[in-house]
Amino acid sequence: MKVAGFTIIKNAVKYGYPLVESLSSLLPLCDQVFVLAGDSDDGTEDLIRSISSDKIVILQSVWDKTLTQNGEILSVETNKALAAIPPEYDWCIYLQADEVIHENDYPEIKAGMLQYQQHALVQGLLFQYKHFWGSYDYICNSTRWYRKEIRIIKNDKEIFSFKDAQGFRYRPNEKLNVVELNACIYHYGWVRPPKKMQAKHAGVQQYWDNQAAPVADTDDFDYSQIDSLARYTGSHPRVMQTVIAEYNWDFKYIPGLVELSPKEKFKRILEKLTGYRFFEYKNYKIIPASELKKHQPISHPAV
Repeated sequence: MKVAGFTIIKNAVKYGYPLVESLSSLLPLCDQVFVLAGDSDDGTEDLIRSISSDKIVILQSVWDKTLTQNGEILSVETNKALAAIPPEYDWCIYLQADEVIHENDYPEIKAGMLQYQQHALVQGLLFQYKHFWGSYDYICNSTRWYRKEIRIIKNDKEIFSFKDAQGFRYRPNEKLNVVELNACIYHYGWVRPPKKMQAKHAGVQQYWDNQAAPVADTDDFDYSQIDSLARYTGSHPRVMQTVIAEYNWDFKYIPGLVELSPKEKFKRILEKLTGYRFFEYKNYKIIPASELKKHQPISHPAV
């Protein structure tokens, strides 16, 4: 079984992405990791080269400045990186530059890839998500945050990065058939020093709506504008320990400061009554266990 990792990045230093930590968490699972480096102006490539691993392959790209709506540039760049993976790889693991895998989940991930490598129905593997906000002690728990997403796909060139690169689809536009892993992606996109967070927020606006009012040019980011958080008491990936130790800004979550929307209140009532989250965005199709059993592969390859 051969596994390739891939990611895209631009201006990791300027915007405070935990790129080194993200790649370091990916390396133990992969034979090679392909990093598509955009036309940065802050020493991002030097940062990548500082990682001591001969598994990393750096590719070059220039981002299209005309793609300024709905984060489309992110899927365009992700598809470039995906296309560069040679056909001899069986699986492709995708991490965004602010996503990290916990070492405790490595056995589950490896076992899942091995088990479903030759399972024709399975196109991808689904992860749970923890979205951190403001500090490393809080995670987002309102229904507007996606709880699961695909991060491992078969090396099939008909699979492509979808919309703003949150997930994947199969051409022309079909949801992937997936199996859910008991493994998690730790998403640190909204935890970084306020000055870096504000710079990133302003910098990426151009890829979402260049007609929007400019984001304020300040040295601070207002982390208080969040509707609902939950205290996180679990462990973080080992590769994040140094970054977490450098946490040096004040964050205090005040419940109720931002009122829940009527829609969010309604969803929470329904979920409490039924145990099911209605209207949840699902960019995937989980294969029923009965279908998996019907189509078991004849043999499992060795690792």
